[in-house]
Amino acid sequence: MVTRPKGPLELHCMATGAGYERRANETYSWEGLKRGAAPFVVLQHTIAGRGELDFAGVHHALTPGDTMLLTFPHPHRYWLAQQQSWQYFWLGFNGREALRIARAVIDTKGPVLRLPEVAIDRLAEACLALVSRDMPLGEASAEAYAAMMALHDGVFGGASIAGAERPAPVLRAQTFIEQNLDANLGVERLARAAQLSRAHFARLFASSVGMAPSAYVFEKRMQRAERLLLATDATIAEVAANCGFADGNYFAKAFRRARGVSPSEFRTSGSGLLRAG
Repeated sequence: MVTRPKGPLELHCMATGAGYERRANETYSWEGLKRGAAPFVVLQHTIAGRGELDFAGVHHALTPGDTMLLTFPHPHRYWLAQQQSWQYFWLGFNGREALRIARAVIDTKGPVLRLPEVAIDRLAEACLALVSRDMPLGEASAEAYAAMMALHDGVFGGASIAGAERPAPVLRAQTFIEQNLDANLGVERLARAAQLSRAHFARLFASSVGMAPSAYVFEKRMQRAERLLLATDATIAEVAANCGFADGNYFAKAFRRARGVSPSEFRTSGSGLLRAG
């Protein structure tokens, strides 16, 4: 985790914290009216596992691909259920502009979002930048503003966001992939999720996304593996299983081939990142 001190000037969009976390078999519960009177925003994107949220009398299950957006103070609660695990990255913000955008998003779409990949990637990049180096307050504010603009465009940007015009069957397949990265994701199964024939699905996916379904699944697995290696102390075998690889050795070879280093080397290179406790 990283937290930022206040500067001499009021900045309208400031990153107050960021981090990657893995919660499992522990007490983890936050109530929106018990975190002080100062207003702030939390954005939390689920990578794996499941979290729970009660918001305005409605219960939400937070599963892989869900982005939770909350403002404080507010009468909500989010928590980890017993015998569950929850892995996510998060960003904290304060400032009038951050609060204005967050409230507009929640009023329009609610507190649980399904954002386009490009928006999620930009949010993850901002999180990684904030935790990986000590930056001046102005640069931290710029990262925060870029993250809030990615959120804005992901919700309100429409066709300006990459992937927004993809056919519904492709979007169904992408959602299925995000929610089942630890499972067998052969083309036949993806085609059934997309409700198309195998041949039609493979052609449509490749033309819409720019890569074959199998290559897309592999890249998504590598991205999840990177986050788990940096965010958790899971063993290589556990990361492999969470990313859909039955064998840790095969996963290690595939990771090295894709990223140029072994999973252990990648984890060590990121050991300077500060994680939330």
